[in-house]
Amino acid sequence: MNVAKWISTAVASALLASTIGTTTIAHAEENTHQIENESIYDVLVDRFFNKSVENDYNINAKDPKAFHGGDFAGIDTKIEHIKSMGFTMISLGSVFSSTTYDGSAVVDYSKVERHFGTSKELKSLIKNLHKNDIKSMVDFPINNVSKDHAWALEENHNDWYTVANNHRINWNTNNPDVQQALIDAATNFIAKYKVDGIRLTQLENVDTAFINKMIKALKQQDKELYVISNEPSDADFDIDYNPQTIGTYQSIFKNVDEDSSKVEEPYKPFVNGETNKPTALMIDDLNSARFTHAAAEENMFPPTRIKVALGALMTMPGVPIVTYGTEIAQNGVKPTETHAAMDFRTKEDIMDYLEDLQSVRNKSQTLRTGKFKLLENKNGLMVYERYSNDEKWIVMVNNTDKTKRYQLDSSVIGQNKELRGLFESDIVHQSDNGKYNLVLERELVELYQVTDKKGINIPYMIALGLVYVLFIAFIVAILRRGRNRKNA
Repeated sequence: MNVAKWISTAVASALLASTIGTTTIAHAEENTHQIENESIYDVLVDRFFNKSVENDYNINAKDPKAFHGGDFAGIDTKIEHIKSMGFTMISLGSVFSSTTYDGSAVVDYSKVERHFGTSKELKSLIKNLHKNDIKSMVDFPINNVSKDHAWALEENHNDWYTVANNHRINWNTNNPDVQQALIDAATNFIAKYKVDGIRLTQLENVDTAFINKMIKALKQQDKELYVISNEPSDADFDIDYNPQTIGTYQSIFKNVDEDSSKVEEPYKPFVNGETNKPTALMIDDLNSARFTHAAAEENMFPPTRIKVALGALMTMPGVPIVTYGTEIAQNGVKPTETHAAMDFRTKEDIMDYLEDLQSVRNKSQTLRTGKFKLLENKNGLMVYERYSNDEKWIVMVNNTDKTKRYQLDSSVIGQNKELRGLFESDIVHQSDNGKYNLVLERELVELYQVTDKKGINIPYMIALGLVYVLFIAFIVAILRRGRNRKNA
């Protein structure tokens, strides 16, 4: 047994529990059906977990371009893994019948890919996700589908498509019949499977007016359906996607002391009211190089870099989208290298951090949808405020190689307040000069909740005592075990 890990986990759990337990996290009376309330876990069904052997047709785990065997039943088996990290939504990618493991070369929109499982198994997965308060989303590729697509093989459909350079086909979305067929395929799917979101992909050369027509039809089918894309578009999607976001955040967080002047660029239009669409916040995605690669290229320790990046991502304005495998520092530069099978036998350091981080985020409406103000941003030291009428948070991101200090003026916090740090268990009081002095060690993110000044934190002291009791009990148990073995 790893004694150090056991002790550190016990200490962190008790202290975090005591801090949250004595601090009321406000739940504003707002419309909770806002996509900013979600944090999305992005997976590929084939690469996640292979549970059922019944759908293992011609799989070859040694061929990076082949199907590897992951299925709906495999994701169903690992729901607790996703839930424990606090994600509120899972994106399954394209699940339609396809000639490729990523589901992009669609053969038939009316069928699910048999390598992934059956229609019944997909329905069961979605039902079980909902039981665990996790929403589901699927990709709907509009273009770049298989040349053997069912529609292309029908008579009198030569004007429905054009052949692309890669021997796939693109639909003629100016054709009213094609438009209706695509809309019917998408609306029929959500009616049958009750998914909570659709991500429209492969939008190149697709008219914005048609995309809006499709979005409108989808939302008429289900008014609470999220419709997003992973490509830039002027259409009426629920989030704004900017492909430069990944490069921006990889450059800031891949190393310490990096230029962080552009940290606001992805979400600034939303914060300034220039758009009503929140931003997709990402450090990588299924089509980019992994964040781990960027950190490793700098000779940095990827798990630490990932935790700092996620700490910022989960507390900034927007919708965090995290690629599967980030929690195990999965590496790679290009697909298919970046689409390695998920390994569930690795250390849980990042997963534990995500669990604590999202536990706070999911309980605080303010951290998800509250107002934002950047107070400090200089070479990796970022301090910002998330606030609403109900509560106020100060987030300090020390992405440097030294312990940093930052003074908050009482005009920001108010008089006779306390700042309660949730992860480093620091309680900051107003000093004699009226300032609040924050101190944070290198490569850490801290969330301070602003509260009225209190006396001695009795629950905190009890929790701290409990840690010592647990530690002593652990040592006694080890000694007894050793004595019993010696006697035996």
